[in-house]
Amino acid sequence: WGYLDFPLKMRYTRTLSLPSLGMTGKFHTSWGDFQSYKTPEALEFECFQMLALGAQCSVGDQLHPSGKIDAKTYELIGAVYSQVEKKEPWCAGARQVSEIGVLTPEEFLGGAARQIPPAAFGAVRLLTEAACQFDVLDSKSDFTKYKLLILPDLIPTHGELGAKIDAFVRGGGAVLASFESATFSSSGVKVIGDAPFSPDFLVPEGALAEGLGSAEYVMYTKGKQVEPGAGTQVLAWTNVPYFNRTWDHFFSHRHTPSSGKRGYPGVTRNGKVIYFIHPVFGQYHMNAPKWVKTMVVNAIGQLLPEPVLELRAPSTVIAALNEQPAQRRWVLHLLHYIPERRGTAFDVIQDVIPVHDLAVALRPGRSVKRVAAAPEGQTLKYSAEAGVVRFTLPRLAGHQMIAIEFA
Repeated sequence: WGYLDFPLKMRYTRTLSLPSLGMTGKFHTSWGDFQSYKTPEALEFECFQMLALGAQCSVGDQLHPSGKIDAKTYELIGAVYSQVEKKEPWCAGARQVSEIGVLTPEEFLGGAARQIPPAAFGAVRLLTEAACQFDVLDSKSDFTKYKLLILPDLIPTHGELGAKIDAFVRGGGAVLASFESATFSSSGVKVIGDAPFSPDFLVPEGALAEGLGSAEYVMYTKGKQVEPGAGTQVLAWTNVPYFNRTWDHFFSHRHTPSSGKRGYPGVTRNGKVIYFIHPVFGQYHMNAPKWVKTMVVNAIGQLLPEPVLELRAPSTVIAALNEQPAQRRWVLHLLHYIPERRGTAFDVIQDVIPVHDLAVALRPGRSVKRVAAAPEGQTLKYSAEAGVVRFTLPRLAGHQMIAIEFA
């Protein structure tokens, strides 16, 4: 299944307002792997991420033919569940605080079992690494709950769905679209066809280039060629290679380098709509170019300049913000567990690596009276100015909840 499967599904499921149960197993590999044991670190991560994303916990086991319970298995589960029990008061009745909606391509591609589009996985990974607060949506979801709508790579945005997206934009919403997801009217571009060169090279400028400097960046997957409409800005142009690498024109081991000559628009902006011609989310799932993530995050920053959460921490930290209305508080979940491909078959988690001095900024839109670690109860110093609440978590080892209590 992999560690992207659950967050993708749960970020959609939780929008349905139904009780949800996260399911994992105690096994090292898969169901029926008798006398094997998931590491405590992995089981912690899986259960605590369920809590963070609004699910209840279930850990599967299979009874031995002898009918005897495996004591080691229940020592493992019990050690994690004892922690879950202490965390439950900050999870019961919680609902997500999300300002970004990501339309999943699954709806439009047949939905075959275990054939989730790379664009969906790439969007979830990229946004999670950027500490964005987001849900996964389908075409029938209520877009008006969100400030920003993301259309990753393969969304057919014509017809009824296109009209719904245009209405969202007219109502003040922002849209980030990529690749084939630009056929709605307010996209500000006309799709001519496939880009004539692949790969080509994006040259970001201005705010889109923050953290990247002045350089050309290869875009491995073929994009689209578009014609900007009246009033549409070009945020980044492509430079083209000397030629497409073929049997007739061959160069080196992978692709032809840039010629330095400007080609066609690579990133455009029409009001509150930013469009990337390349399948940036599928590309990130394939080989995770950091420059792709940086440009996408910079574009999100242009469309959502005052996000509900800003986190200064390694990109391996997962941040999930929830609200408990009855308790008049937000609960911020921070998790730091790093899955690694130590064997060839699947990722494992064997260590908890602490991180220190995580800087958090929140925009709750109301007065705060206390910030405290949960369930420990230790008060954290915070400042509140111009609607922004700031505090620093001195140390994160695995999972930490932070309660932001309102006046």
